[in-house]
Amino acid sequence: MSVDDLKQRSEVHENETWKIEDLFSSEDVWKDAYEDLQKRIPEITIYKDRLHEGGDVLLSCLQMDEQLKEKLIPIITYAQLQLATDGTDPLNQARQGQARALIGEYQQAVAFITSEIIALSEEAITSYFEQAPDLHDYETPIQEILKNRPYALSKETEETLAALGEVHDAPFTIYQQSKSSDLTFSPFRDDLDVEYPLSFALYEDKYEFSEKTSVRRNAYEKFIEGLSRYQDTYASTYATEVRKQVITSRLRGYESATDMLLHNQQVSQDAYHRQIDTIYHELAPHMQRFAKLKKRVLELDSMTFADLKAPLDADYNPEITYNESAETILEALKVMGNEYVSVMEKGLYERWVDRADNIGKRTGAFCSSPYGSHPYILITWTNMMRGTFVLAHELGHAGHFYLANKHQRVGSVRPSRYMIEAPSTMNEMLLAQHLIAKSKDKNMKRWVILSLLGTYYHNFVTHLLEGAFQREVYKTAETGITITAQKLNELKYDVLAGFWGDSVTLDDGAALTWMRQPHYYMGLYPYTYSAGLTASTIVSQKIAREGKPAVDKWLSMLKAGGTLEPIELLKQGGVDMSTSEPISQAVNYVGTLVDELEKSF
Repeated sequence: MSVDDLKQRSEVHENETWKIEDLFSSEDVWKDAYEDLQKRIPEITIYKDRLHEGGDVLLSCLQMDEQLKEKLIPIITYAQLQLATDGTDPLNQARQGQARALIGEYQQAVAFITSEIIALSEEAITSYFEQAPDLHDYETPIQEILKNRPYALSKETEETLAALGEVHDAPFTIYQQSKSSDLTFSPFRDDLDVEYPLSFALYEDKYEFSEKTSVRRNAYEKFIEGLSRYQDTYASTYATEVRKQVITSRLRGYESATDMLLHNQQVSQDAYHRQIDTIYHELAPHMQRFAKLKKRVLELDSMTFADLKAPLDADYNPEITYNESAETILEALKVMGNEYVSVMEKGLYERWVDRADNIGKRTGAFCSSPYGSHPYILITWTNMMRGTFVLAHELGHAGHFYLANKHQRVGSVRPSRYMIEAPSTMNEMLLAQHLIAKSKDKNMKRWVILSLLGTYYHNFVTHLLEGAFQREVYKTAETGITITAQKLNELKYDVLAGFWGDSVTLDDGAALTWMRQPHYYMGLYPYTYSAGLTASTIVSQKIAREGKPAVDKWLSMLKAGGTLEPIELLKQGGVDMSTSEPISQAVNYVGTLVDELEKSF
């Protein structure tokens, strides 16, 4: 088998792809929508310099802006989804460039709205709501704008920054484009001299989990070899992103870039550091025990970084088809009630999911939920049982935003990133509970525990350590130290070494892990995975104990969208994240899972 055996996108069976035509029936229809919106965007400037005139004017302006957003979102999503399925296709690249340009035109046209609302006095805002009662429909986005009042620049400066939106997004765009179409890897051979093709998706979704030590380690060696060739370029790209945030935060009057990014998340410094520090220090002993257990059971000469995701029970590594996985997920989620399950059924059987593997497809998994349409889930299906948890995770995002889109206006749908991973990991928790309760096979129960630990590893280890690393990067940048590949490697290595101690043998390649995820270009996103999983751990246990009352609270949170700040949203959902108690409880639960494994071997 060689790398040439990987399919082109055109060779993939339709049933394995998402139904992109639900957004636009053809390329021509998309182009017509694009051109129509491009003509309409300038119309909103009739309200420029007029928002001081009264509530009716502001209401009309926000209504037009809402209409523009509802047309813009599917246009942008279509371009993004097409690029995600094949980043090597010049048409997809060109379309994405057009979409970014359209975003820039929209942002530039509506920039005055934020500036002019910020310029209004509290008395004026109050009177506006009295003059135009329908303005209450837009209260959430208005209040979000007003929270930025202390950090706003001049109207002219804000409009200039908005016009440069595409430029500001350039580091992320460059990273994604290079990762999908430039970065390639040499094939590798196992201990029997069998050759395997290597791609980002194949490594992260398959080889990293291989039961064969030679496959894991040899794939890792070639994977790191490929990454290392681009480390200086990727470091420059990431350094540009970090520098952008640092400079912007200073211009706006924040104490630091961290303060600015947390302000956007509606999260305090205390909550941010509490989440990282509690897990980093309290979870490390449990994960070190887990690593040492793997080394002993798998009879490894050493526990290397390439071995961390090796299956602990190599003789029990079940495969599963997509349809079997779908049935299992639906059974597990029955506890959530008919309304929620019906959304899951649509997602699984009405081609919301793109599960093919082809050249140029984006790695990993994600869910995009455009307002006015159904969600779209990207995953690479490898018939490994672990994929069931990944699929359930992305369906959690889909269910969240399907319900939020249904119950909220477009400007009030998205909550803070701090809690965005709670609905997705809830599905994983419920899936694990179902599998443990259903199975009488001790091997299956042990496999489920291992899968749960895989979920916690992903969120409490992989992404939490990304967050800890990211925190150090911003600290370093704030002092004026130049961010280079060497510095990033040093920071990442230190974070990994501090967590794993002597339980894992780290090589220099482990430090290049910072190159593997796009989350660093999304603000302080990585640490929020652990916040979401903390919440879902606590509430899933409540659902197991209480049933419908706990479910109803959770669903009410999903439907609330972004109408509340994240701590308040999660309280509505059934968990209080204002202290470290739920974090420690979740970490202790992970410890009990490791305890169970140690007893079973």
